[in-house]
Amino acid sequence: MNGKYALALILALQVSMSLCEIPEPEKELVDKYEGMKSVFYKRLMNAFAKIQAAAGPTVEKISESEQGHATKDYIENMQNNPHFKSAVKIATGFAHEAAPLVDKARTAGLGLYGTYLRPHIGTYLDSAINHIKVYLDKFLPAE
Repeated sequence: MNGKYALALILALQVSMSLCEIPEPEKELVDKYEGMKSVFYKRLMNAFAKIQAAAGPTVEKISESEQGHATKDYIENMQNNPHFKSAVKIATGFAHEAAPLVDKARTAGLGLYGTYLRPHIGTYLDSAINHIKVYLDKFLPAE
């Protein structure tokens, strides 16, 4: 009876270990992902610059009012607050510590996608992304 339990335990461990092996993503898939990510960030920065340029005159008008001065003083006091500075340092440190974990998770996700999903839905997803790019280039250009 104990032999059966030992055999079942060994088989269960082998199955769990085989599930822990995450395939590495293909170089082509990683390059495609990095390219799309960089274009996405360019789109966001371009949109932010447009919003900032459009909101600039309005912010200038608001800063001339008494309430605008009070808001500006509050923000300056907040930036000089040691509690706020320490919270910013903690958040920055956390972001730096989490970056390798995020990269590892991204690599694992791309590996799983490339191995198990891409053969089935890769062409459909690529086609959908290309159709969406047309509208993004029209309404949210990268340059």
